[in-house]
Amino acid sequence: MRTEAAVLWETGAEWKVQEVDLGAPVAGEVLVELSASGICHTDDHMVTGALPQPLPAIGGHEGAGRVVEVGPGVTDLAPGDPVVLIYIPACGKCPSCADGHQNLCDRGAGRREGRALADGTLRFSSGGTGITTMCLLGTFARHTVVHESQVLKVPGDVPLVPAALVGCGVTAGIGAALNTASVRAGDVVVVAGVGGLGAAAIQGAAIAGARFVVAIEPVEAKHATALALGATHVVSTFAEAQELVRDISWGRMANAAILTTDLAEGEYIAPTMELVGKKGRVAVVAVAPPDQRNASLSLLDLTLYEKEIKGALYGSRSPRAAIPAALDLHRAGKLKLEEMITSRYRLDEINRGFVDLRAARNVRGVLVYED
Repeated sequence: MRTEAAVLWETGAEWKVQEVDLGAPVAGEVLVELSASGICHTDDHMVTGALPQPLPAIGGHEGAGRVVEVGPGVTDLAPGDPVVLIYIPACGKCPSCADGHQNLCDRGAGRREGRALADGTLRFSSGGTGITTMCLLGTFARHTVVHESQVLKVPGDVPLVPAALVGCGVTAGIGAALNTASVRAGDVVVVAGVGGLGAAAIQGAAIAGARFVVAIEPVEAKHATALALGATHVVSTFAEAQELVRDISWGRMANAAILTTDLAEGEYIAPTMELVGKKGRVAVVAVAPPDQRNASLSLLDLTLYEKEIKGALYGSRSPRAAIPAALDLHRAGKLKLEEMITSRYRLDEINRGFVDLRAARNVRGVLVYED
């Protein structure tokens, strides 16, 4: 079939919105018509080359829509089913899956190649040239073909446009608070960066019952959103956060800090670690460039104060458990999704969406395919 997609042909180039060819699903695959796709900082890292991806490629790794067709052997999905896409495939057999950590599945390592799990080929093409897909999804397209392990059926009353966000950023952010940083009732929590991840982490900390949630965000236009989503205080710098946290914690500092900046730069680690006190927990959610090798922190504090620093992938939980849990919180009125969306774009407006992302005008921008 023919469909419309945003293709990145060269590193640093703009997205080219064009018609492309899309092959039919083979055994174990599903054809999905997208309703919406999130525009995430990780997508922009593919543009800049911070996260290498074989090009040309269709971007996008947060998506929701409806099943159009299933390939041979797919029995738990049917045409018309509303679904959210999962950017990490899970085999169910590797040691990580067997231990309940499907977010770390061995199969997931192949998502950077952008080739179909079923047979290692490419479903998208243009003029005979194969096109890879980001995280094996390619949600910057009106239709996509993905492996059944990356498709999760959701309840029919779930609104699909905001539901696209739970495919990555929302589950990663709230999971970093609830699981990785183990936020508990009465804790003092700091969230550094109020983009999509930070907005979700703030909500996760509030849902967990944190006493104070301090957001660090240099863009003042985002301060009101942070407060609306559950932050009790907002400051612009790490230095301001240090003083504030010391005051509201009676000198004991924060119980947890969550790093959700656009990139996980090594220079951010030390000031984030300094925000937590004894037995303080730091969760690093932001993605670092592959060549980022150095970070500074006090090893003395690490030992004498028993501080912890952990990486967080998909909120440190299986996607098939994390996504339904997030949607249940939304349906119960405890997790705000619509309120996180600051701008909606048509597919042909995708480059404006990325301009707004880089200019920090959005908390979350979303491509909407529905009429």
